[in-house]
Amino acid sequence: MSDLFHQPDVSVPLAERLRPRSIDEVVGQTHLLAAGKPLQLAFASGKPHSMILWGPPGVGKTTLARLTAQAFNAEFIAISAVLSGVKEIREAVQRAELTQQQGGRHTILFVDEVHRFNKSQQDAFLPFVERGLFTFIGATTENPSFEVNSALLSRASVYVLQPLADADMDVLIDRALATTDTARSIAGAARRLITSYADGDARRLLNMMEQIEVAAAMVDAAVIEEALVRSTLAQGLKRFDKGGDQFYEQISALHKSVRGSSPDAALYWMCRMLDGGADPLYVGRRLVRMASEDIGLADPRALRLTLDACETYERLGSPEGELALAQAVLYLAVAPKSNAAYKAYNAARALIRDDGTRPVPAHLRNAPTRLMKELGYGRDYRYAHDEATAYAAGENYFPDGMQAPAFYQPTEHGLEAKIRAKLAELHELDRQATRRK
Repeated sequence: MSDLFHQPDVSVPLAERLRPRSIDEVVGQTHLLAAGKPLQLAFASGKPHSMILWGPPGVGKTTLARLTAQAFNAEFIAISAVLSGVKEIREAVQRAELTQQQGGRHTILFVDEVHRFNKSQQDAFLPFVERGLFTFIGATTENPSFEVNSALLSRASVYVLQPLADADMDVLIDRALATTDTARSIAGAARRLITSYADGDARRLLNMMEQIEVAAAMVDAAVIEEALVRSTLAQGLKRFDKGGDQFYEQISALHKSVRGSSPDAALYWMCRMLDGGADPLYVGRRLVRMASEDIGLADPRALRLTLDACETYERLGSPEGELALAQAVLYLAVAPKSNAAYKAYNAARALIRDDGTRPVPAHLRNAPTRLMKELGYGRDYRYAHDEATAYAAGENYFPDGMQAPAFYQPTEHGLEAKIRAKLAELHELDRQATRRK
């Protein structure tokens, strides 16, 4: 590795010293860089194009942007949307124009965290991209469908970068070990632990390796063991960006695992969220939603049990209260499923949104005063408890002239099977009463 790191400056972070100098040195992203894959073909074409690099931290977005400039012998200008504004955009444009005037050299403008720019700031790039002043490369950890303007998105190819696999991490660990003067090795368990802590993030892994090397040198360890790694590193949280894509993706996975009646998967995703720093009470609120949306009256106990789990967590806190949430998520996963209540609610809301304001029928109105009684309020109302079956067969509870909708359609699952049979019985009584009229 000496050719890659000629006269290394140890004051420079290891992650920067090990940054690839060519496409061949890039670790991971084979779905984009292997022979015949999109970015490999783009490099081979000899013509740069605007692109959005979307992926989690530490997977090579900045590196690929720099290597693109190198491959096309282009001027590389980098700005960060976190630290920059219109002034920096204007200065970058001026630099690109000057570069073009002085030697006709093309410019690649790299905007890190492009999703942090607002709409007007993103729009500022459009005229210069269209006239070819520079090739635009944006990097984002957020879904560009939501965070990048459609006009800019339509002018750029979107490439999705993936977290590094364990095999990729092994390559980086070996490269890090090769930069030291000491012939140090690493035990298999220690290697696996570092890889787990890094969680697919190359920058995080190399920063950890730098800390471990310092610790190993202090105790003169020839072999880096698991115990040394644990004592050196504070275990970081797994990737879970509150409010970002990872947040919503894991919530989606949890919800769909519950809906799909997979208790093990539901428990896995819930623990992933808690391990990543999600608020347990937020998880609890999501479980309450699932109890109503996906189980409903198929098992009404699910809602109460889930609310009890949230209350238990509020009383006990972590980690004891998390067991109650685990019990709730397992119960929801194995409970009979029905979205009949959820569909009925949405159908009723939709009808009311689109329908006119119909008056309440006179027989359903309350009549607390003499005037109201004289106006016919409550007249001819049939008190269900006075009926032989405690059911006023044939009675109408909808506004006059309104076709009775059928919002609620109980399923054959769990308690709803009995509800379905009961409603069928009542509907038959209604039909008989209607025939007698």
